Amino acid sequence: MTIYKIFPEGFAANSYILTADGKRAVVIDPAQPRILDAVKKRGLEVRFVLLTHGHYDHIGGCAALQEAGAKVGCLETEVPLVLGKDNMAREGGVTIAPFKIDFTLKDGEIFNKCGIRARVIATPGHTAGSACFLCGTDLFTGDTLLYECVGRTDLPTGNAEQLRASVKKLYALKGDATIFAGHGEESNLDYEREHNLYIR
Repeated sequence: MTIYKIFPEGFAANSYILTADGKRAVVIDPAQPRILDAVKKRGLEVRFVLLTHGHYDHIGGCAALQEAGAKVGCLETEVPLVLGKDNMAREGGVTIAPFKIDFTLKDGEIFNKCGIRARVIATPGHTAGSACFLCGTDLFTGDTLLYECVGRTDLPTGNAEQLRASVKKLYALKGDATIFAGHGEESNLDYEREHNLYIR
């Protein structure tokens, strides 16, 4: 699997383009409409979008990718936030082009499309329906677990106790997965288990 990390322009999340065959792509958290250009630049066709959660800085490119033929999915419990006023777009001063959720995911489910196999891990806390995606030894954590940090819990549907439990759930995973977070640089589970001062 090849991973392309697309850094945001202005305030937005990291976006990740995943491809197993160099032709079809799965995008995690398309933060901005220009992610479609990044996909096309690499000669890929985006088929699916996976959302770690529904905040505006992670979903801004969904409409563009959906118009290009991609199907958008998130954890079932996150749909109200993705499509509702609590996605923080108004507070962020941005307008999100309308899109729909084509499919929903559940904790423990295996997403297996386009040669990409991802285990869905429900990680509520940053939002009620936050999810992480484990692809082999690559872990896409959204805003649940970041380099030496964790996501905020003071926004709509956030819950500090749930976040603590969710991070410990990630710490309990076997092995030392590489962490691809929604913001900042990469890390790995062993490092966070030892050095993350927010949750030990």
